[in-house]
Amino acid sequence: MGNSIMVLLIYLDTQLHTPMYFLLSQLSLMDLMLICTTVPKMAFHYLSGSKSISMAGCATQIFFCVSLLGSECFLLAVMAYDCYTAICHPLRYINLMRPKVCGLMTAFSWILGSTDGIIDAVATFSFSYCGSREIAHFFCELPSLLILSCNDTSIFEKVIFICSIVMLVFPVAIIIASYARVILAVIHMGSGEGRRKAFTTCSSHLMVVGMFYGACLFMYIQPTSDHSPMQDKMVSVFYTILTPMLNPLIYSLRNKEVTRAFMKILGKGKSGERVTS
Repeated sequence: MGNSIMVLLIYLDTQLHTPMYFLLSQLSLMDLMLICTTVPKMAFHYLSGSKSISMAGCATQIFFCVSLLGSECFLLAVMAYDCYTAICHPLRYINLMRPKVCGLMTAFSWILGSTDGIIDAVATFSFSYCGSREIAHFFCELPSLLILSCNDTSIFEKVIFICSIVMLVFPVAIIIASYARVILAVIHMGSGEGRRKAFTTCSSHLMVVGMFYGACLFMYIQPTSDHSPMQDKMVSVFYTILTPMLNPLIYSLRNKEVTRAFMKILGKGKSGERVTS
């Protein structure tokens, strides 16, 4: 609901039609899709008592989970660059983050994430699985599936490690570089009010980045042999459920423009109800 409201508010309020809020709407859309990929099926399993999933369903979950996680990795890097240009180059911001450039960066985030999802889903189901087919997880997570394979997965694990470097470490490097420049710019600001606004602008993004990347790096950088089922479940909850759920709360509660847009839409709705009655 939180992510749906964020997407709807940004779409309906013309004052939120800016690069920053366009990127935020894409983040909310990715989080909404990520939650829908795992939580409904998990809830159905617990309520019905039937905890099975077809091979096609498992492949679909892997594709969407990996694609959306990868896309979000790159999108968070784009959002860091947006924050950097807004604070360090305010006079050139409109040109650097014009709609076409913003749209291209967002499209590349979706494309790169989807490419990684296709590679992982196809490669995972090229292996054969023997013995127990019980996945020690609440959804079809890639490392948990590799443990069940009869084949030697060492080469594929190296491929996953390389993909993780590209999908996680590269965006993290962009984020660190962007915020290093932002911090330097804020330090040299003469106005205390300007510093406060700059830190408020970036603090929400840093909170999201810390939670999301911390869990993803822990999950995908270490070898599959070092994973324990309980550890995997706990870490996966962070980036598949908690972070997507908290993102709209973090951005909306700390953002006066989003709050204003919500109250405006709510006011119109109540006004319409009074007129109709």
